[in-house]
Amino acid sequence: MEPTISGFDYQRVPVADGVALNAAVGGSGGPVVLLHGFPQTHLMWRHVAADLAADHTVICPDLRGYGDSDKPEDTDGNTYAKRTMAADVVSLARALGHDRFALAGHDRGALVAVRAGLDHPGAVTHLASLDVLPTLDMWDVMHGVSAAVGFHLYLMAQPPGLPEEMISAAPDAFFGSFLDAWSNAPEAVPDDVRAAYLRACRAAVPSIVADYRASAGVDVEHDEHDRAAGNRLAMPVTVLQQDWGAALGFDAAARWRAWAADLHHATVSCGHFMAEEAPAEVVGELRALLAR
Repeated sequence: MEPTISGFDYQRVPVADGVALNAAVGGSGGPVVLLHGFPQTHLMWRHVAADLAADHTVICPDLRGYGDSDKPEDTDGNTYAKRTMAADVVSLARALGHDRFALAGHDRGALVAVRAGLDHPGAVTHLASLDVLPTLDMWDVMHGVSAAVGFHLYLMAQPPGLPEEMISAAPDAFFGSFLDAWSNAPEAVPDDVRAAYLRACRAAVPSIVADYRASAGVDVEHDEHDRAAGNRLAMPVTVLQQDWGAALGFDAAARWRAWAADLHHATVSCGHFMAEEAPAEVVGELRALLAR
């Protein structure tokens, strides 16, 4: 049986023409939307969501192109733009009765969350980003041999065809390699959840590649426009990351301060999958953010 977030109800919610998102919804109170990263699904939030649901309405969708959400073909390079995916999230919250909501994202979900905060400042009350840099900054700091850790970013940025063919030839080895390499606590992702992640990714190779390809194209254009215009995140922002900033030779907090005036930046002592490896610490930081 496919694992779920215990105590949460599951819905398919239409958010755009021909696109519905699979969402787990639980709890009651002020709304909080949690967006997953790669190579995961909404299940990565299972511990954090259960805690927050004690006094919040918690909404955990699979992003478009991931999990059990719809996976439209990318016909124009914009189908998986973070702007498009952010609009999905705002539509999802509104369909569930919430015009304003707090938003937290991990990895790819954090890029969607940041775009939602920039494009829909009236909808996003608080914003948290877990273990990623904004798109422009990510490309700025990737250079030399240290960029080898991000080989997948360059692979999936290539024109359609070869990346999809290569990944589809050994999807479990490809996606599983990130679950192994990026975790400091393999037991944090139990076998049934790992199997669910791999099944979901195996069925979503074209859309996952399209998501990453957008981050080397249209997402850069959108971020460059905001940077040139001086647009910043207007809401309270919390950024959690591993210790990789110093190791890669850049000041991650300074990078984030350029995007967020009201910023709390903290380091979490775990691997990349912090919502699964250090859920209590993540919950504490999210609750502190919501109190700001």
